Amino acid sequence: MFMDGNNTAVLPLALQGNGPRLLGWNLPTEDIHLLIPHWQAFEAPPFYYHLLLALVYFVLMVISTVGNGIVIWIFSTTKSLRSPSNLFIVNLAIFDLCMMLEMPMLLYNSYYQRIMGGDLACTIYAILGSFSGIGGSATNAAIAFDRYKTISSPIDGKLSRGQAIMLITFTWFWSLPFTILPTLQIWGRYVPEGFLTTCSFDFLSNNDETRVFVACIFTWAYCIPMFLIAIFYLNLFKHVRAHEKMLKAQAKRMNVQSLSANRDAKSVEIRIAKAAFTIFFMFVCAWTPYAIVALIGAFGNRQLLTPLVTMIPAVCCKIVSCIDPWVYAISHPRYRAALEKRLPWLGIREDLREEDTKSAMTAVTAAPTEET
Repeated sequence: MFMDGNNTAVLPLALQGNGPRLLGWNLPTEDIHLLIPHWQAFEAPPFYYHLLLALVYFVLMVISTVGNGIVIWIFSTTKSLRSPSNLFIVNLAIFDLCMMLEMPMLLYNSYYQRIMGGDLACTIYAILGSFSGIGGSATNAAIAFDRYKTISSPIDGKLSRGQAIMLITFTWFWSLPFTILPTLQIWGRYVPEGFLTTCSFDFLSNNDETRVFVACIFTWAYCIPMFLIAIFYLNLFKHVRAHEKMLKAQAKRMNVQSLSANRDAKSVEIRIAKAAFTIFFMFVCAWTPYAIVALIGAFGNRQLLTPLVTMIPAVCCKIVSCIDPWVYAISHPRYRAALEKRLPWLGIREDLREEDTKSAMTAVTAAPTEET
């Protein structure tokens, strides 16, 4: 027996006979209303699937907590890293840590093979995912904008601390509408998904309200940040290419091979921009699968969305939150230098000394007090 169109709470078939256990077989009666009809057509995954997922999430939780915790610690306590631009890196690490707060709940749910705590626990889990995911996408757009302004206008284009804080505040407000509306069930709602041990917004209910909600959150949380990021990086790379041509022309007029001082100064910012672009690429890899799954659920063939298929995008999002801090560990010269000094056991070696980086940044920005 399944739930009817009015979401009447009824017990799944698996509770009434000796047939295969269907998803939701172990949900208590008071939580049956959380189970949307789509999932009742699938057999419940075996227990070892839950254990494997819990193991993956536990590893990701440790890696992300350590990596993002180190980012926040190093960038907040190292004087040479207290620049407006680096505030965006700290903000992204905070959003990544917010996502990690879901992990203990998933581990607990996996042991019992269902969402524990009913509506409240499901809502809390989904709020953390929605807030951190949308906030992270907005922060990626802010990082792209900051890199573009810094590299294209190194003297008067750099953001001040006040401007950076305003942008960061905006990223937090940007994540609120599609987090609060489903929470209060004003528009949309949060429901269990996949193995029924995680929760997200409802993209599977067959009604116009759900389809409009999915289209709007897809545009708000994915398309708009993606469009802005693409525009900023496209203009950034156009500027870098024009700058390279200018240097070559100037060197030719001076009858030298290259202007190494200018190139070294610019390379520091470009190196950081490459790290930011890498994080953007990971953002695309992480959230595009989730966006595709949501669109299929709302507008396509829902039979393609098995419990296992819908869990893969969720894992991808968690993986990216783990990789973000290590990308900066690899690509940010001052961050690497700080790690070498503070955490020598990591084995990181930075050939570019802080003094060299400072002089290069000063030559580019003409505003050394902001960087040091």
